[in-house]
Amino acid sequence: MIRPTTTFVEPSMHIRRVLLSLLVIAPLAACNSRGPMTVAQDDEAAWYTGTMPDKPYDVPLVDTSRLDPKYRRQVVRYTGAEKPGTIVVDIDNRQLALVQEDGTARQYGIGVGKLGFSWKGEAKVGRKGVWPDWSPTTTMVSLNPDLPRTRKGGVDNPLGARALYLYQNNRDILFRIHGTNEPWSIGEQMSSGCVRMLNEDIVDLFERVPVGTRVLVRRNGKYRV
Repeated sequence: MIRPTTTFVEPSMHIRRVLLSLLVIAPLAACNSRGPMTVAQDDEAAWYTGTMPDKPYDVPLVDTSRLDPKYRRQVVRYTGAEKPGTIVVDIDNRQLALVQEDGTARQYGIGVGKLGFSWKGEAKVGRKGVWPDWSPTTTMVSLNPDLPRTRKGGVDNPLGARALYLYQNNRDILFRIHGTNEPWSIGEQMSSGCVRMLNEDIVDLFERVPVGTRVLVRRNGKYRV
């Protein structure tokens, strides 16, 4: 398994300041809104071990020992019929697989929202974003008119370090595969949202898939077609 080069720092006041800002923005995101679980501030800081160099912001690194092993990034045997390069989102198992040429897949843990159950069929990666800006949907604004209309990308942004925007028939269907500033939500079903990954994992996936990549979602062992 290829791991990014990392520079470790102590989870110091810098990390704590970042986490304080995350508490402010986390409930706002259509694709990353906080579910019923709550995490104490001190415990949030304990999730982080350092940073990975990136531009224009360093990526906060998660202590993956806190995750169930099945949600850690790994290479697994893959026996499905999908062609190499396909992304398979397994809703029930909270895992995303990128099929590879040699009968294996790169597997990542994900968190999903109920909205992730609602789209079906085949999607494609229509565009990709690095430290993307976030904007609320029209529905979100109607429910909460005080929401900011946009928030610039950064470590406190709900979409995290990267985003893959999913399209069907050349139309943005408003579902994203993206990073998260709530690493404890990996493996969970949240109250709403798209498909979230650890920031370090979405960076890894982002570098491996081009625009046009096929994306399938599977639930109850079947593809939602």
